[in-house]
Amino acid sequence: MDEALRALADPTRRAILVLVREREVAAGEIAAHVPGMSRPAVSQHLRILVGAGLLDVRRDGNRRLYRLRPEGFADAAAFLDTMWSGALDRLKQVAEREERARPGAKEGSA
Repeated sequence: MDEALRALADPTRRAILVLVREREVAAGEIAAHVPGMSRPAVSQHLRILVGAGLLDVRRDGNRRLYRLRPEGFADAAAFLDTMWSGALDRLKQVAEREERARPGAKEGSA
């Protein structure tokens, strides 16, 4: 999970993930979508994403094709979900408490 979260912290890597989320994309096409960055720099970002388990890579002749690994996000998503669901539970409790404290509120309604 730590590697995935570190990889996701970089905006260039997030842009790459968006690019490959729907289909397999060649490294050259990915590099073309990252203006102002050298191919070696894009390759380094791709290596980090593969190493974090967020992308798969396969060779097709002399090309490298990248695709999203949704299962690579599972641990990070589960962690973030617990943070979000805890906040929602607390919000619900506060709202219910305020509803009960309102003048004229019926007992048991919320």
